[in-house]
Amino acid sequence: MKRLVKYELLKIVRKKSTLIIMAISLILTAFLFGIPIIQYQTYNQDGVIKGMEGITYEKAQASGYSVALTNEYVEKTVQEVRALFDDPDNVGFDGNEKFLIGNAYWEQIAPREKLLRLIATNYADQGEYAGYNSLPELDVNGGADFYGARNEKIEALLNSPSRDMTDGQKEYWRNMNSHVETPFHYGYYEGWEIILTSFELLMFAILSVCIVIAPVFSSEYQAGTDAVILSAKYGKTKLITAKIVSSFLFAVLAFTVHILVACGLPLAFFGADGWNLPLQILGTTIPYPFTLLQMTLINVGVIYLVLIAMVGLTLLLSAKMKTPYMVLVVLVPVLFIPMFLTPTGTTGIYNQLLFLLPYRSTMPEFAKYISYPIGGLVLDILWVRAIVYVIFTVILIPFARRGFKKHQVSA
Repeated sequence: MKRLVKYELLKIVRKKSTLIIMAISLILTAFLFGIPIIQYQTYNQDGVIKGMEGITYEKAQASGYSVALTNEYVEKTVQEVRALFDDPDNVGFDGNEKFLIGNAYWEQIAPREKLLRLIATNYADQGEYAGYNSLPELDVNGGADFYGARNEKIEALLNSPSRDMTDGQKEYWRNMNSHVETPFHYGYYEGWEIILTSFELLMFAILSVCIVIAPVFSSEYQAGTDAVILSAKYGKTKLITAKIVSSFLFAVLAFTVHILVACGLPLAFFGADGWNLPLQILGTTIPYPFTLLQMTLINVGVIYLVLIAMVGLTLLLSAKMKTPYMVLVVLVPVLFIPMFLTPTGTTGIYNQLLFLLPYRSTMPEFAKYISYPIGGLVLDILWVRAIVYVIFTVILIPFARRGFKKHQVSA
């Protein structure tokens, strides 16, 4: 059996088309995940700083603001920003809002503007964002109560009529939030943010793997070798199994190379700093008690399950259709039509099905409080995706096997 699997795997790998498709796919993945590096720019008083010089500058600036967001630190920070606004020489006005100018901005605000925005948004109304210029309006004389404000926003979110959550869903998210450790630790995390916000770009890698797998059965029909295979001693048993196993082996190995490129490029240039920081530095109301590294690994795991299910679907289509082209005619819309569909919320059949389609399933969606009540059980989006794609794979493989085994050979 091992020899058959090895033989079928080599058949896939040694095809010229496989090498071309994988080379193009890897180049595309490198380009897409390299764009933030190529286009990166930041600013100082002298103007724009681009590329690696800008990345190095930003890391140096951010290193001074690796802090624990305690109530005391938040209170002190708000008072510092307020003091800057109290000096008229520091303040500009564009007709709508006040902002800091000159040294006050470039030396005191610019190096930590993302941090200040995180703090300010924590006190804003649910669904709204705030900048550093809203901090002077906060009353922190009685204490910042940063985490009390966070809890109030979470309760407002859970009780929002537009979300229409059941009591079980609300309790599920409250319980998850109770495991989030405080105070949050803040630091530099640019590389991880790029990865977590770019996972959907891996759909092109999934498509490329499926293109390579598409001829596994259908090419036998084209070449007329299906009659020979199906009449052979192990043609309907071990050889079909070997084709399926080798397809999954190739898919996992090829996709792993893409993952290494996709994650390796941002981390190589921006650094792996921040891997142990909490997800909440991307948004204080995020409920998952994970670090940036943990969330990355979890979502990569989900994407692998999506890949495996799509390979299962490809094998089924390949067993049922006479040409690889027809397989792709069906597969491409399944993978990419959801790219053009926009959720209207987090509840309702349309939205909850959309969040489970392959394209959307590559996105972690960790800030949206998407959950599914199933009887008396509540599961969040990550669990449901994992379960759904495992079930799909388990269903699709036997049908793919049966599809080729029962194929009627042309006379």
